[in-house]
Amino acid sequence: MTDLSDTQEVPILEPASGVETPVSASATVRVDYGAASHVGKVRANNEDHFFIARLGRSMESLLTNLPAGLVPAKFEEAGYVFIVADGMGGAAAGEVASAMAIANGVNLALHNPKWSLRIDENEARELTQRVTRYFERIHKAVSDKARSDGALAGMGTTMTTAWCVGFDLFTFHVGDSRAYLLHEGRLEQLTRDHTVAQLLADAGHVSPKEIGKTGMSHVLTSAVGAGKEEIAPQIRQLRLAPGDRLLLCTDGLTDMVEDARIAEALLRFDAPADACDALVDLALDGGGKDNITAVVARYERAEANR
Repeated sequence: MTDLSDTQEVPILEPASGVETPVSASATVRVDYGAASHVGKVRANNEDHFFIARLGRSMESLLTNLPAGLVPAKFEEAGYVFIVADGMGGAAAGEVASAMAIANGVNLALHNPKWSLRIDENEARELTQRVTRYFERIHKAVSDKARSDGALAGMGTTMTTAWCVGFDLFTFHVGDSRAYLLHEGRLEQLTRDHTVAQLLADAGHVSPKEIGKTGMSHVLTSAVGAGKEEIAPQIRQLRLAPGDRLLLCTDGLTDMVEDARIAEALLRFDAPADACDALVDLALDGGGKDNITAVVARYERAEANR
């Protein structure tokens, strides 16, 4: 053991020596969010569910005699998860399926000791593999429940999930709920509907404008549960920019409101909660033939880091 007497000099490390103090990517972004869900004008119950959460890891220095600046006094990385699920099935089975799918997904993530809060190429690959496994386990749980309870036979749900850390965004999607991105005033659909009508359009048998007229626009080719053998979620990764708006919604909105009017509502309201209320009102004005759910997130550069 080395004994340091008062005649020996202790070297003082500079912050640049060795490993530099990290910069929090999530601290550079401010995320505002809102959600709204409505039973609509026709359905007796609401089979839609949504979920928004902030997940993070943090450190706060409590006691130390290290020179100032060598380690952060406080440090936090955080990510946001947004989920929309639209259930299907007789009686209350749709409600059960969508709630069960979200709850299973959240609990799987909480049981996993690793959350992807700093994104690089390897982390992105691990994240997509991990969430794909989550979808497979959720699918099995919903399917097993439907088989074990006659009142829930055939139940299933769509599931559209977004995960963002800083300006990195990932979407994971099964079914015909949708994710959109409003960037520089232009609305882009990030997901593709898993429907027979979309397959016909992809094969060139119908034009994109005729999809809703085929009678197959709500016949799902992939869903969580619903008697499907297996699922493979559609996955996208992209880089967000300040001012972008993310929308997750069920088909109760998109069947009633054209994309151009959705974009107008997202542009008109700065507060995501106000935009969600406006989108629901538009769907109700259009007939409200299904449950309606909208989740909106707005991304801006954080003031302290401009």
